[in-house]
Amino acid sequence: MEFQQIALIILLLAIIAIFFFVGSSVALWVQALISGARVGLLNIVFMRFRKVPPKLIVETKIMAVKAGITISTNDLESHFLAGGNVLRVVQALIAADKANIELDFNRAAAIDLAGRNVLEAVQMSVNPKVIETPLVAAMAKDGIQLKAISRVTVRANIERLVGGAGEETVLARVGEGIVTTIGSADSHKRVLENPDTLSKTVLSKGLDAGTAYEILSIDIADVDVGKNIGAELETDRAEADKKIAQAKAEERRAMAYAAEQEMKARVQEMRAKVVAAEAEVPLAMAEAFRNGQLGVMDYYKMKNIVADTQMRDSIGSDGSGVKETDE
Repeated sequence: MEFQQIALIILLLAIIAIFFFVGSSVALWVQALISGARVGLLNIVFMRFRKVPPKLIVETKIMAVKAGITISTNDLESHFLAGGNVLRVVQALIAADKANIELDFNRAAAIDLAGRNVLEAVQMSVNPKVIETPLVAAMAKDGIQLKAISRVTVRANIERLVGGAGEETVLARVGEGIVTTIGSADSHKRVLENPDTLSKTVLSKGLDAGTAYEILSIDIADVDVGKNIGAELETDRAEADKKIAQAKAEERRAMAYAAEQEMKARVQEMRAKVVAAEAEVPLAMAEAFRNGQLGVMDYYKMKNIVADTQMRDSIGSDGSGVKETDE
């Protein structure tokens, strides 16, 4: 008796489970059947076991069928299991079909799995996007700095969305082209007179190669005159030359001062030698007296000569002690 009750409970649980899985799937199956999208009832039931939301798959397939696009249920499930956005891919396919853009499911799924917004790419193919570059500063050959801001109109290239470079690369290439064009100009006035030469020159370089976008136009929004960099460089160079010249002059002055001090030291040395020599005169005279080489009359005669010389010096000099010279 107890065995029959357990079996009855198991049967009831099985019926409830079947009703839950099948009953909730019947509504989706009927919805798909009425809409013309062929999705099997068992396929909808087993989607739950494959951890695929049946409602999302059925509704996206109905959306595709109503738009005249044929997509298999297995493709939708495989794309979801791969981590893709099924709804966005189907919407992108419908938008591309309405805009007469060639785009199949495999390419759209690859673009979506690559991390790009495939729906936004299709919309950008129909409605081009305007990208504004940051302020770009460059110097013309005459040394005047110019600052330019440009607006780049781009259109998504569906064929190069997978593996193509993004907006940052386009902006970097456009900025580099503007700098090169301004730098090759002979005068900044020519750039100011014809700013369209910047856009034409940059646009002719084919900057969209290898990117996910196609550049339609490059428009210069604003051009301003910056600093006179050439004059500043010349001023800095002159200031540096001045400092170098001052350093060399200071070096020569120091060497001259050192030479002057050296000469003064030598003069003092010579004076010391003269004083030393003069100090030896009395000793020599005393020695001459002792040896009989110098007499008293000779000594007085020498003293008279010295006194006469001093008198002549005092007469020939002015009051300050400086000797007068012939004019």
